[in-house]
Formats: sequence, structure tokens, C-alpha cells
Amino acid sequence: MAVRGRHRRYQPNRINRASLTVTAGGAGLALPLVGTGTAHAADVETWDKVAACESTNDWDINTGNGYYGGLQFTQSTWEAFGGTRYAPRADLATKDQQIAVAEKVLDGQGPGAWPACSQRAGLTRGGDTPDLRPAGGAESPTSVKSEGKTAKKPAAKAESVKDVQPQTTPQSRAGKARMYTVVTGDTLSGIADAHQVGGGWQRLYEANRGAIGADPDLILPGQRLALRGEGRTTTSGAKPQPKQKKQQEKKPEKKQQKQQETKEKAPKKSSEEKATIGVVAPVSGSIGTPYHQSGSSWSKGYHTGVDFPVPTGTSVKSVAAGRVVSAGWGGSYGYQVVVRHGDGRYSQYAHLSAISVKDGQSVGVGQRIGRSGSTGNVTGPHLHFEVRTGPGFGSDVDPLAYLRSGGVKI
Repeated sequence: MAVRGRHRRYQPNRINRASLTVTAGGAGLALPLVGTGTAHAADVETWDKVAACESTNDWDINTGNGYYGGLQFTQSTWEAFGGTRYAPRADLATKDQQIAVAEKVLDGQGPGAWPACSQRAGLTRGGDTPDLRPAGGAESPTSVKSEGKTAKKPAAKAESVKDVQPQTTPQSRAGKARMYTVVTGDTLSGIADAHQVGGGWQRLYEANRGAIGADPDLILPGQRLALRGEGRTTTSGAKPQPKQKKQQEKKPEKKQQKQQETKEKAPKKSSEEKATIGVVAPVSGSIGTPYHQSGSSWSKGYHTGVDFPVPTGTSVKSVAAGRVVSAGWGGSYGYQVVVRHGDGRYSQYAHLSAISVKDGQSVGVGQRIGRSGSTGNVTGPHLHFEVRTGPGFGSDVDPLAYLRSGGVKI
């Protein structure tokens, strides 16, 4: 039975701002599961494996994407679980201090706080307690690093942990495809954009369906993807007769001409389609709270979007092609994604339990961008969907009218 979700007045909740790690696995668990019982722990070797998956074991990493340190803490999680007693941010703390905070996160949220990497590293509850000196000691005289100085780096990494680095291997002389190795945080659309793959992420997926599987959103670090499909390889052997040689020379020429014509026509066709069609509903389900319903529960005095009362974990799709301008915590909206579309409109997807995209990423129409949930100020699981003239709150327009103008029957 569907649950009609409604918003509550904003009440900050630090525990609800749990770490949401967007990985190459394609999803991040955002709902904290705080339970009672015995404490949970993992040994240092296991944490090394998690860090190898999350950040290629770089405990000082800060790329500016909102995730810090070897275990990729968000700032809100670092503060909520006592990390500021060691350093202002996770990347400024030592390895032992980061693991000490991670132990608290594991105890409070379980291994789901690192959804993809915990499975790859074998992180579970009830492991051995790590031998740590988070407050400093004989091995760590300085517990916090400053911006201009670098503290002494921890001991050498375990030999069993291998870094995963991006790799592009051109093999044009042999007629084979260029290959790419997936790293943490990659998506098919991001790889397609970065390497200018003709046909976008859809063509990249079709060329690697056997390696990826049925879900194009789920790619894993270490997977090798062909960027241009397999080319024709030549083999040496007995010399053919003159007639056969002429036939073999003519066929490749015709095929090359057809391929060039197809490449020239394909981009024009796809751009025309995006301009005229390509609008879908964000989820499959009935409508709950409608747009512009008045009430004191909302700061503007009315509901700025439309709610779809769907169960937690329902796949949420981008209603049209565009580029992600925001993906992360949105205050009373919980975890949200905002996408800018080619017509200048912005769509918002709020109260998500998982996010499958990142800022600046291109998305296609119908591509999964996350999963529905009940994060933020809500009374039940649902998707809050808005259409705006700008990226921020207060520029809302009728979302159903926008979907219907694109041919969606709802």
C-alpha cells in the first residue's frame, strides 16, 4: 500500500547526514541504521582495502568533491562522529585517526556506509579491533596536519593492497580497441564524455555489455572497457590470387565509407531527438501531494513540487537529458540531485536514499540518477520532484505541466 509522504518543518539532524559515497558501483547508502548491541570493528588490513577501493589508499586526498581522506568522509560525517577532535577535516588527520572515526561509523551505520567498497574489501561487523594510536604516541608525535605542512606519513601500505589507476592503452597498430580501466567514482556517461566516445554512454554500454552486465549504472573499479569497439585484425598467411586480393581491398573501402557516413549522421540525429523528444516520468507511480497545495508545513506557504509515494529504493530517472549541477545533501530536502536540461529548465529529485551521479556529469533521458528514500524532513518514503527556472529554491514551475508538454501521460 502506498504511503503518502509529507514534509515536516526543518529540524537539523546530524545523524541523518550520514556519509553518502558515490562510487563506480553506482549507488551510496544514505540512511543510517543506528542500532544497539555490541561494538563492531575491523582490522587495519581491512581498512587498507576499503581505502584502496575508495581513494587508491591516499589518506591525504582532497580533490574538492566534498569527500576527504582515505575513507572518503563527508565533512558532516567527520564532525558527527567526533573527527574534529583530531583534525578539522579527514584529509588533515593521520591514518590511525581516520580509522578510529571509521570504527565509530561502522558501529553506528554498519558496512553500508561504504556500499560498494565494503563488499570488495570484505568489511563486516564483528571483526578484530585494530591496533591504533589516534591520539598520537611514540609513532605519531603530531596528530593534526596544517595546510602548509605535511605530517609524517604512516607506515608502508600492505603488499596485498594494490592501487587501481586509470589506464588508456592505444593499440591502433594491431587494429584493436582502446581500453580503459574503471576507477572509483567512474560512470559510463563520465567516461564517454572524457574520451569522446561516439554515441555517448549508450554506445559504450553496448560495446561492453558482456563485461558490465544488465545494469549500466553498476560498473566496478578494475573493469576494463573498450572505448571504440573491437577493430578488424589482420592475419598473415599465403598470398591470395589477384581476384581475391582486389575483392578484399574493395570491401574494407566500402565499409569504411559507410562507417564515416554513419558517424557524420549519428550526432545530428541524436541532437535532433534530444531537442524534440526525450521526456520521461522520474518514477513509475501515482501522484501524492500535488504541486501548489497550500499549507503551513512549507516555507513558501505551498508545496513547490509534486510527490510520488514510492517505496525506498525505487529507481529514480532523469526526466530529460542534461548535466548534473548538484548531487549531495540538501538540508530539509535530504539527499538530492539537480539537473540542468537543454531547454534551460532545472529538475530536482529529493529525499533520495542513494545517489548514482556526481556534480558536472552528463546524464541521458531515463538514466538512473539515484534511488528514492526518506532522507531530510519527511514523514514517509517518497520522491519529491520539482521543475525550476533556476538551480535554487524559489523558482519552481508546474512539474506536471512540464512532463505533459514532453508527451508524458501522467
